[in-house]
Amino acid sequence: MEIKRDIYLKKIIERMHNGMIKVITGIRRSGKSYLVFNIFRNYLLSQGVQQDHIIAIELDTLENAKYRDPFLILEYIKGRITDNDDYYIFLDEVQMLDRFTDVMNSLLHISNADIYVTGSNSKFLSKDIITEFRGRGDEIHIYPVTFREYMDVFTGDKYEGWSSYVVFGGLPLTLTMNSDEQKMEYLTKLFDETYIKDIVERNHISKIQELSDLIDIIASGIGAPTNPAKIESTFRSVIHSDISLNTIRTYITYLEDAFLISEAHRYDVKGRKYIGTPLKYYFEDTGLRNARLGFRQIEETHIMENIIYNELRVRGYRVDVGVVEKRAKNEDGKVAQKQYEVDFVANMGSKRYYIQSALSLPDREKREQEKASLANINDSFKKIIIVKDVIKPWYDEDGVLTMSIYDFLLDEKSLDK
Repeated sequence: MEIKRDIYLKKIIERMHNGMIKVITGIRRSGKSYLVFNIFRNYLLSQGVQQDHIIAIELDTLENAKYRDPFLILEYIKGRITDNDDYYIFLDEVQMLDRFTDVMNSLLHISNADIYVTGSNSKFLSKDIITEFRGRGDEIHIYPVTFREYMDVFTGDKYEGWSSYVVFGGLPLTLTMNSDEQKMEYLTKLFDETYIKDIVERNHISKIQELSDLIDIIASGIGAPTNPAKIESTFRSVIHSDISLNTIRTYITYLEDAFLISEAHRYDVKGRKYIGTPLKYYFEDTGLRNARLGFRQIEETHIMENIIYNELRVRGYRVDVGVVEKRAKNEDGKVAQKQYEVDFVANMGSKRYYIQSALSLPDREKREQEKASLANINDSFKKIIIVKDVIKPWYDEDGVLTMSIYDFLLDEKSLDK
């Protein structure tokens, strides 16, 4: 069974021979190595590239441990290049290579070499690549499997697929497992024995329990407005911990660097400016989030919101949480500013979409409640409500489009229809 990752294959193909190092980043077990070493490799072979013109080194294997030496790996690669035709260099888990930025700079001087590297955390890759290579590193971030990719190999219908995807997320290996028990055990062990262990060892964390508590707090509150100060209050009142605000901020950065979570900032739609806090945190993979909480706290409303957020990012949008202010009378009859929230403001170039996530709209009152923030935006960008209900996409009298989560996720061009 091969999961098609056409989104990323296309991105790689578009960047071939651009004079830059293609850096494929992403959360562990999201399929980075398979994308380069199998899917892209097979593409090159189908285009007539000879086997010996693809130099592939997996640096995390014991047999290739010697190539973690910068001088040995350069000697080996240069020795493999014997003519003036194009060569393709694949390096997996490049953060294990000593002085890897120096090695990359040396490889850039080989005129007929096209270089692709993978790694598991942004501390060693995206941030350093941007800084050290000064525009010569081109990052391609790979996400866990989308629902559309999931359904390409899932054997049931889309409703069964959604029920499974909501609980177990999109890490590719879960699709090869036959039982829910096996999936639950895999995700739980992966979180504890790989992700947390990586973060602890990489950042020399001694207060492991505080890190663990922080992850639980964020996992329990996905999609809820928060900030480090609010999290600090939770530590003090609920956990009775005296963890400092700076430590919380630092730990959150570590979780982001490991690609476990990402943050969505609040954006004042009418004022056209960012608001500092609160913000929202979402998990890169909902299955890992559920595993962290022992699969005991699966609120479909919040999970659906997280999935929509991830899908928008996969499609290349910058995603913020929108805030719309309007002067209105309160219960005392006095005029005051009232804030409405737009779940997502998705931007890409000149495109913008305002999106609300609603599990269902059982009556007119609920619809008007969900629509309130959209109705108070005066610009001409498309306004959308995404629901779980199985319906045909339709526009109401105010031009607001309502579509089902299935139409949104299964059609990559759904926002433009």
